[in-house]
Amino acid sequence: MPRQLGDLEDAVMTRVWQWNRPVTVREVLEDLQRERSIAYTTVMTVMDNLHQKGWVRREVDGRAYRYTAVSTRAAYAAALMNEAWSKSDNPAAALVAFFGMMSAEQRRALEDAVRMVRVGGADTPDVPEALTVPEGAEVPGAAAAAEAPEAGEEGRPGEGGDEGSGPGR
Repeated sequence: MPRQLGDLEDAVMTRVWQWNRPVTVREVLEDLQRERSIAYTTVMTVMDNLHQKGWVRREVDGRAYRYTAVSTRAAYAAALMNEAWSKSDNPAAALVAFFGMMSAEQRRALEDAVRMVRVGGADTPDVPEALTVPEGAEVPGAAAAAEAPEAGEEGRPGEGGDEGSGPGR
């Protein structure tokens, strides 16, 4: 797992993930300029860095590149959580503390996620057969699980971050 994205990397990747299509530096620049003053070369450098780090792939389109995300924001957030959890000297205590930070909506999303992985077969790598979901299976509440708010929301520890900060946003 590569290191956590920096603020500008996250802002760029947010657009790439949200748009879910090949994007140019110019498109990302124009959208970022709605929020801040930023140079074309800065965005170009960030996107090149993201390519070098393996976050995006790129294809030549005329005199420019079109960039596409290599994985999803959900996969990125999951990798960050796994990395943090794996560094704990007491994983059970870390999970208990994490669950204690969750809002009611986040706990419902967790329950939905557990139901999702219990639904299916053995196609998911490194997940026991009893904990997998067949491809295309629909699980009630799955959309809510993907859109659960950050732990910093609703007066929890980490409060005060903006929508675009932190893992998974």
